[in-house]
Amino acid sequence: MTPFNLKDRVAIVTGAMGLLGREHCSALLEAGASVVVADLDHAAATTYAGELAEAYEGRAFGVGVDVGAAESVAAMTADVLKRFDRVDILVNNAAIDDKVESPKLALELSRFENYPLESWEKLLRVNLTGAFLCCQSIAPRMAAQKRGSIINIASTYGLVAPQQNLYLDREGKQRFFKSPAYPVSKAGLLQLTRFLASYYGASGVRANSLSPGGVQNAQDEDFQTNYSSRVPLQRMADKGDYRGALVFLASDASSYMTGANLVIDGGWTAW
Repeated sequence: MTPFNLKDRVAIVTGAMGLLGREHCSALLEAGASVVVADLDHAAATTYAGELAEAYEGRAFGVGVDVGAAESVAAMTADVLKRFDRVDILVNNAAIDDKVESPKLALELSRFENYPLESWEKLLRVNLTGAFLCCQSIAPRMAAQKRGSIINIASTYGLVAPQQNLYLDREGKQRFFKSPAYPVSKAGLLQLTRFLASYYGASGVRANSLSPGGVQNAQDEDFQTNYSSRVPLQRMADKGDYRGALVFLASDASSYMTGANLVIDGGWTAW
């Protein structure tokens, strides 16, 4: 299992306090890496990193970052380089999805015809521009080292359109629509991955995407039933189902892999 060993490597995980972000951090730590727990919530990232550091020989470090702001990303990069003097792995995991506070407004606001420009721009800024800024700040350092692995967390919705009938209740009424911004941002992330792979390939920097399917996270029963009925494995993903794939992409086990998209979706896109 030596190719999967990440000892002496430094990884940054953005959006580290999210459901999958926490899994990414612990998976990389278990493989031997030192991990920068980066999140918009600086206090939460620092606290969680402290907990991880106790469990993993002090190899976790928390930082606050707004990935959609260039100056914040630059400050994070400088902080990490001051502490570790290198970055070997960048996991662009930070992302947001639409949240409609009032259920009464959800259906109307989520209709394409009514979708707010503000929401469109906010999702693109975090989900796509955020990854662009992190890569722009960190990839040159990787290139100077002649090695590095960039992992962009995309989505099956970057490959196929949302199935709007997932959001029907048991009476067949539409509760809301999946917005255009999330799938567009994830599709753009896949193309950014290909660009980075081509641009930095000669420098020894690899860029790949990981496209998860839907993850079980206390969704209502109607949604879980609708989703599972459309998956060959007949279930939503567990939050830990992507740990092995992430370590694979981060490590030398995938040393001849770049510009690729690793889809782990229970078969969602197989039919």
